[in-house]
Amino acid sequence: MQHHRQGSGSPIVLIHGIGSRWQVFTPVLGALAESHDVIALDLPGFGGSPHDGVPGSVPHLADAVAKFLGSLGVERPLIGGSSLGGGVALELARRGLARSVVAFSPVGFFTTAEAAWCRTVVAGARAGGAALKPALPRLFATRAGRVALAGVFFGRPASLPAEECLADARAMIAAPGFAAARRELGQWRLTEPIADVPVTIAWGERDLVLPVRQAARARQVLPHARHVRLPGCGHLPFADDPRTCARLLLEAA
Repeated sequence: MQHHRQGSGSPIVLIHGIGSRWQVFTPVLGALAESHDVIALDLPGFGGSPHDGVPGSVPHLADAVAKFLGSLGVERPLIGGSSLGGGVALELARRGLARSVVAFSPVGFFTTAEAAWCRTVVAGARAGGAALKPALPRLFATRAGRVALAGVFFGRPASLPAEECLADARAMIAAPGFAAARRELGQWRLTEPIADVPVTIAWGERDLVLPVRQAARARQVLPHARHVRLPGCGHLPFADDPRTCARLLLEAA
């Protein structure tokens, strides 16, 4: 499993969402690595990790991450997860394989209609990127282009580096695990509290992919968790507010 590792100390494992890659956590890596061994990974079929040919369900991805961490000798780390990766983090916590979890806009708390909306949004973003592929460098070079193309995922898309937007879009378009993972979106739900593992749920108030109203459902399922709203943040809050995202991870660690 392709991954990036830096720093030293107790481990923090970071898991991205559908169509993404480990680099989505770049804005928080430096702050975390000052005091921790940070492992940001690419799930099977995304980023630099080859597809394993198995549908990208939350339980399967949790199996893959658990096996990978076992190969590194990492036991019960703090796990930070985003979107689909947030669901994977919560599933690992449910299995007792995490010391604590911070899940940013995690899957698993949607209605059937909301899951269908999520599948539609991510599929549309990928199809749109593929259709505009030759023009993407020119479009992302402009403020208006970043707002139009990245605004569905970020609360402050105009401030994003153009080269990172382009790399993220190309990674989503090329991801061989995307279709299988998209089909599985909505199949896994967390319906019971997680025992003996501290959990933080953070939700961007401008999330258009998994709207913030789902945070209320998360609060019902996980009444003893810490629930945090992220003002001004979108579905991927790490570039929108890296200081707060890093602080939540460090406090959980």
